[in-house]
Amino acid sequence: MTRGPAPGIAFAMTKDDGSSDSDRIVLGLITGAHGIRGEVVIRPFTAEPEAIADYGPLSDRAGARAFVIRSPRAVKAGVVVRIEGIADRNAAEALKGTELYVARSALPEPEADEWYHADLIGLAAVAPDGSAIGRVVAVQNFGAGDLIEIERPGRRETALVPFRDAFVPAVDIEAGRLVVDMDLDDRPAPGDGDVEKDVEGGGGADEP
Repeated sequence: MTRGPAPGIAFAMTKDDGSSDSDRIVLGLITGAHGIRGEVVIRPFTAEPEAIADYGPLSDRAGARAFVIRSPRAVKAGVVVRIEGIADRNAAEALKGTELYVARSALPEPEADEWYHADLIGLAAVAPDGSAIGRVVAVQNFGAGDLIEIERPGRRETALVPFRDAFVPAVDIEAGRLVVDMDLDDRPAPGDGDVEKDVEGGGGADEP
């Protein structure tokens, strides 16, 4: 993902919350079966839906099962694929809800001023003067650009911040923090109906 109005060209992915490291990245989620011949629908977390098949076999969350993806084609709901060894609808339906992971080493390094979602989740959010604000817990996208979701100590609701230079002027992965330059008390909670309007004018969206 990139900051600013231009669409990100890097993959938009979430971190494996069940692990203390980021050696594996989730590329997509199987959302259901498609047809009667064993195809499945995947909600991809990649900038290009068909790219989910570009990184060799994917694995499940536990790393116990491998999935070889064939013949991806983009559809409105995501991407329809064939998985080797899955030949009928019953087998396809049994995979619903399966997250598909790849080794981090299989992914290209992001360009300058680009980050994987996994790199941002967990970063400390600080004000321009260095004072603590909270922690990044997710990267959301409701159709008008990426939003950093920040959890703040003592607050029940998280805050959403547009991922643009004006609001997030600095990201330091090595230091484990990013700078937020805005009053978070004025931000809507996740899912608020005004979110898209508030960031109207943003660029194309990566998958959330």
